Amino acid sequence: MGGTAYIDRKDAELRLDGSALAVYVNGEREGVIPLVPLDRLVLIGNLTVETKALHRLNEEGVAVLFLSGKRQAFRGRLMGRLHRHARLRTRQYEQRQGALPLELARGWVGRKLAGQEAFLRDAAVERPEDRSILLRSAEIVARAGAKAPEAASVESLRGLEGGAAAAYFDALPVLFPPSPPSLEFAGRGRRPPRDPVNALLSLTYTMVHWEWVRECELIGLDPMVGLYHDLDYGRESLACDLVEPVRPDVDRWVWELCRTRAFEGRDFSSDGERPGCYLKKGARGRFYEAYEGWAGPRRSAMRAETEALARRILDGEDPLFLRTSGDAGDA
Repeated sequence: MGGTAYIDRKDAELRLDGSALAVYVNGEREGVIPLVPLDRLVLIGNLTVETKALHRLNEEGVAVLFLSGKRQAFRGRLMGRLHRHARLRTRQYEQRQGALPLELARGWVGRKLAGQEAFLRDAAVERPEDRSILLRSAEIVARAGAKAPEAASVESLRGLEGGAAAAYFDALPVLFPPSPPSLEFAGRGRRPPRDPVNALLSLTYTMVHWEWVRECELIGLDPMVGLYHDLDYGRESLACDLVEPVRPDVDRWVWELCRTRAFEGRDFSSDGERPGCYLKKGARGRFYEAYEGWAGPRRSAMRAETEALARRILDGEDPLFLRTSGDAGDA
């Protein structure tokens, strides 16, 4: 697997330098990023990237993600030419109308609920003082999970998922006790995140979502067209499908970050004029380093899952040959 680079320096400039990117700040050269084995570049805040560098990143198939500086909100991404294999995408659209969406959704939701149940049960061992509420919620999630494989429709699956989510998020706040108060978690709140725990969850989900978007595009799937999530203007619904089973992994990882005090209240800020809670600049570097340590070992499994999905969509045909971007021909 390749590497990921994060640039989070105000007024930095990226220039192409042979087979590398040179990083300049205030006109002074501060470092070099080799293009091999780079395959992901995350640019945060106010930066300048010369056009030659963008061209080369595109040629090398490096995915570029643009995040805002303070809030780390998604701002855009660099996408090369659309994958050449139109047949896979056409087959994906056709399969939305058949039996495959329900079959896949049963698996995605079942894995998610199993992961939530396991997280709650493991947490009950670590937090015996909260054992009763954690196990009570785990039982509710387990009952929903037992019904998922036999769900008669996508709509019924969503009902099971929603009921389990209510129990799950009722229990989750006890894992983030109000001492210190700065890391208290009162429940999931996304837009904007209202506390440090939600800030970490939202940022991690943003990063994981775009990992899946990239994997879909690499193999030729259309990330906008989901099989479980409905079509929604501007949303990468297929990536949302693929995120579902890993949500409990994200929740567990954020809990580990908080309970080990990898991040504390002083690492976050709130803006009185614009509501929300976000990581301060000085803490973001630590987050990205920790995220790479967590996400890196999982990327091969993500790639294997998108390959398996493409194979299902193609009725068993091997999709591996699709992972070549190449040029579609010169105009």
